[in-house]
Amino acid sequence: MSNLQESLTKELLRTNRSGAYSCSTIVDCNTRKYHGLLVVPVPDLDNENHVLLSSFDCSVIQHGAIFNLGLHKYQGDNFSPNGHKYIREFNCDKVPTTIYRVGGVILQREVVFQHYEDRILIRYTLLDAHSATTLRFHPFLAFRSVRQFTHENNTANRDYQEIDNGIKTCMYSGYPELYMQFSRKPTFHFDPYWYRGIEYPKEQERGYASNEDLYVPGYFELPIKKGESIVFSASTSEIKSRRLSALFKKEVEERAPRDNFFHCLINAAHQFHIREKNDDRYILSGYPWFKCRARDTFIALPGLTLSIGEPEYFEYVMKTSERALRQFMKDEPITGKMVEVQQPDVPLWAIWAIQQYSKHIGLEKCKEKYGDLVKELVMFIEENHHPNLHHDDNGLLHTEGKEKAVTWMNSTANGHPVVPRTGYIVEFNALWYNAIEFSAALADAVHDKAAVDHLHAMAAKTKESFLKTFVNQYGYLFDYVDGNYTEWDVRPNMLFPCAFDYSPLDASQKKTILDICTRELLTPKGLRSLTPKSGGYNPIYVGPQSQRDYAYHQGTAWPWLLGFYIEANLKLFKRSRLSFLQRQLVGFEDEMTQHCIGTISELYDGNPPFKGRGAISFAANVGEILRASELLEQYKIQLTKPKEEHA
Repeated sequence: MSNLQESLTKELLRTNRSGAYSCSTIVDCNTRKYHGLLVVPVPDLDNENHVLLSSFDCSVIQHGAIFNLGLHKYQGDNFSPNGHKYIREFNCDKVPTTIYRVGGVILQREVVFQHYEDRILIRYTLLDAHSATTLRFHPFLAFRSVRQFTHENNTANRDYQEIDNGIKTCMYSGYPELYMQFSRKPTFHFDPYWYRGIEYPKEQERGYASNEDLYVPGYFELPIKKGESIVFSASTSEIKSRRLSALFKKEVEERAPRDNFFHCLINAAHQFHIREKNDDRYILSGYPWFKCRARDTFIALPGLTLSIGEPEYFEYVMKTSERALRQFMKDEPITGKMVEVQQPDVPLWAIWAIQQYSKHIGLEKCKEKYGDLVKELVMFIEENHHPNLHHDDNGLLHTEGKEKAVTWMNSTANGHPVVPRTGYIVEFNALWYNAIEFSAALADAVHDKAAVDHLHAMAAKTKESFLKTFVNQYGYLFDYVDGNYTEWDVRPNMLFPCAFDYSPLDASQKKTILDICTRELLTPKGLRSLTPKSGGYNPIYVGPQSQRDYAYHQGTAWPWLLGFYIEANLKLFKRSRLSFLQRQLVGFEDEMTQHCIGTISELYDGNPPFKGRGAISFAANVGEILRASELLEQYKIQLTKPKEEHA
């Protein structure tokens, strides 16, 4: 903790279910403009999150001496007031807990983010002290979008009002009031001051502006005795202060422990849940800057819900998603928070997600809940109603992606896709073949012979064209084919038809593809987006935006692809690669203590040491690692059953 080179690289994320969050480093020094103690959506302003309370510095006062436990980075590589040197212990098995020692004073700080409310709660407990002790608290206010900075100005409102054991204030019109309250009555000293030149090194690394000024309206003071606890609340709504201590205890009891790899992933999975006031449910694609993107939702959903025994949340999210899909198919305005529903592979991934539901719940129940939706999505594509997904006479799907990125490899530079995947795209058509056959299975469940025959005929045509179009003489698949152009670069998208339940490939073709993926793409942190043998290989995701755009899908490793890699290997090689596949997850156990504690980053460098980059927590990665863990566990259980049970 005292070594800032180590501690500033580790971040903590706490969330509720509205998209609000609290995020900083483990020493509470903000290193990103996205960091803040209370970061909330403000729908009346825009669809971004906004930092209201940036940080909350605590000072210990004894015999007139002040020891500030806060930490900020200022311009010129200056850190102040260096409160991290007082840290003696830190853990986050249940909730993030820091123990400070200042002489004979031992102070414990615990933090939780209240479920379903935009409220951060901090409990300070004086574990030991040999003389009278006072705590002083300075709130650093920002009141700005996570994509902007605030600077000293004369328009910021300095007014405040005293409320139950605290104050409320609002710096700018359009923002909600910030309520800062304690479980005991403090003394508030109005002492307005702008702290200038606070710097965020992560923004410097990313080539962005990195400096801002933060406003401190004054400070709170209150005495504390040995063994006593004080709970602080910062929120967009007032609370009865006498409830704070009980509320904090209740929130701690509801937290899932993060005492092992699996529990960490469950905790991370729940952080992506978004619940609206109208009871719409979503999956947030990642923190701290992603929205509820449709493709990410359907890829992540099975792992985030079904693999941890929560099929009811799958149904909640799918109910909301089904509305968006139907609105899109009817060419109606899409209501709600889900974005990018128009991407051509979204309906295909939706069918894949429903297929995973059927494997957990059963084909009959799946048919009852989602049979009509699957049928309509297949017909929507088959009859060429999608604006950018053309069902050709040869049975394949054709997509225009030269001018606008349309696949998960969606980085752009100078307004054009870095990887212009267009024409016949390999995973689109693998998803399509799988969707047709799954739709046929649903039709067969209700004995609709005409539909089954029609769908099998479609699938046969698609299979024949798929093999002619994508299989090359070297035994792997072209990434995309556009007219006479074929993309020869080895990319992981050819992995999907090896993993899907219904595949146009035979076993020997799958084996060759998996062997190539293992040799050229597999890393301890997922699969590379491009083989190192390619001249365009660019595996290190660093530097300014343009530099990162060219590396985003040109060699970086993506953990969510590992879920499909493991599934394909289990289907093809069964027990012979079980121990090898189990070892692939070991690298992610170490990751629970890196980058963002207890979760998985968006992507990793394609070369050693495979450092985590991008968003600090990514839903598809957490979801697919959970699904891969479940697949491995199920397979181990099957192997331990008596032979007669297998028979």
